[in-house]
Amino acid sequence: MATILIVDDDSALREGLAETVADLGHHPLPAASGAEALARLRETPVAAVLLDLRMPGEFDGMATLARICALPGRPPVTVLTAFASPANTIEAMRLGAHDHLTKPVGRADLAAILDSMLSSARPDPGDTAPEGGLIGSSAGMRRVLKTIGLVADTDSTVLIQGETGTGKEEVARALHAYSARRGRPFVPINCAAIPPDLLESELFGHVRGAFTGAVGDRAGAFHQAEGGTLFLDEIGDMPPPMQAKILRVIQDRMVTPLGGRSARVDVRLVAATHRDLPALVEAGLPADWLDGDLPGAVARLERTMIALALREADGNRARAARRLGIQRQLLYAKIERYGLAAPGTDLSEETTVDVANPDAPDELGRG
Repeated sequence: MATILIVDDDSALREGLAETVADLGHHPLPAASGAEALARLRETPVAAVLLDLRMPGEFDGMATLARICALPGRPPVTVLTAFASPANTIEAMRLGAHDHLTKPVGRADLAAILDSMLSSARPDPGDTAPEGGLIGSSAGMRRVLKTIGLVADTDSTVLIQGETGTGKEEVARALHAYSARRGRPFVPINCAAIPPDLLESELFGHVRGAFTGAVGDRAGAFHQAEGGTLFLDEIGDMPPPMQAKILRVIQDRMVTPLGGRSARVDVRLVAATHRDLPALVEAGLPADWLDGDLPGAVARLERTMIALALREADGNRARAARRLGIQRQLLYAKIERYGLAAPGTDLSEETTVDVANPDAPDELGRG
């Protein structure tokens, strides 16, 4: 039996939670305010806390959460609210809450969250943070908000994936706004919008005379974001040679302006893409298409197109053949040639009529 501190200024809700907690085999310890909850924690060992967000008095839910999370050996806390918002979800998770749930909480959900709290612990909290620009309260959106709260205060490089228009930059801005770096710059760069020959100068900067037209020194995005966050949008469209240079910066935290000397930077890197990066890796796209001879380049393109068609067709070879405009028998031969039918690959059949393409080669590869 574990002692569960239940903090809620609504007596009916507090008593209802206490009854369910007792039915689940635990000992409920009620508190009607944040101040009373903190007093209880000083007097009684507590295994977990259920904390209402909106309470009157000096210690509302967030203030009480911050005080609890600052205690040595403090118990895990789940925040409960009838009015969930992106801001309070992110802030609760950032301060150190174990979870953030919307009222009413059903018996099964309460049992699950108690089991989770009693078997885990949360890291120490940071400072308070401003409200972000995200909106939404769906289950999927709340998972995103909780993840933002969990990683905001770390310096880990973050990759945000999602289709165009889903708000990847808003997530990046929220990561910055709720981090300890929020007082420093947030610098967004769209890698797909900058010509490849200018991208290196845009990111790393250049010194005077580094190339024709470089009439003065220019700080790149990495130096502009010093102490803050650099957001690289559509990183999947970045040329492979530049990807290698970015990897070096991530590893060494050193940036070399064109024509200049290397210097250390303190930047948190957040990247985003709408592309399926694992599919691009599998297809061999981090490769240089201009290397080698023409047959080799054609083979790399062919293998890439077949791999992507199979992925988009969920492994159905008939649909992939139609997408590529070739006969199934030819596709089978090329799958075998390029080793795309690796063990564990799910390649399915579909009863259909082959699509004839007069310009496509036949089964023997003749055009």
